Amino acid sequence: MASWCVRAVRQSYSVVASPSLIRASSARLLCTAARQKNNNGSEEDGSQKPEQSASEKVLAEEKSQLEEQLKEVTDKYKRALADTENLRTRSQKMVEDAKLYGIQGFCKDLLEVADILEKATESVPKEEVNSQNPHLKNLYDGLVMTEGQMQKVFTKHGLVKINPDGKKFDPYEHEALFHAPVKGKEPGTVAVVTKVGYKIHGRTLRPALVGVAKGP
Repeated sequence: MASWCVRAVRQSYSVVASPSLIRASSARLLCTAARQKNNNGSEEDGSQKPEQSASEKVLAEEKSQLEEQLKEVTDKYKRALADTENLRTRSQKMVEDAKLYGIQGFCKDLLEVADILEKATESVPKEEVNSQNPHLKNLYDGLVMTEGQMQKVFTKHGLVKINPDGKKFDPYEHEALFHAPVKGKEPGTVAVVTKVGYKIHGRTLRPALVGVAKGP
């Protein structure tokens, strides 16, 4: 009985220790492990794909929002830049106008003085201005010199006289006091200048007061 048991154990050991059986068992174990790993990997991939899709969607939304914010900020920057440039241009224009026309009020007040000097020289009889009337001649010469010097100062500061006698009527430079038919004058032209006008740097400071010829 004991000898039979020993033989059974030896046979069982020889079967278990057989190389072919070991290789077959190892192959089966490796295949089983590979299948389990593949199944686990596919399950993990399946669970990660929805997560990745959700993340990509969130990133796409954030990207779209950032692009909209960038566009809005860029537009505001361009508008602010344009407003600043317009403000700078207007300020520069105001400074230039102040330099050119800052003395406009003062010049307008002096025009009355120039008118009085002109009337004074015109009122003196030219035939009386001679060596026989030295006092009148000196006074007249002084008035003429004063008027000439004043006109030079006016010209220096951009103030120019407007005497439109015989020229076409311009409502921007002339003020019509009356319209009347005048022989030898074309209709629409200045026939009489009652008071000369003045311009400062191309801008009418005082329009010339005139009479305009009209057709019969």
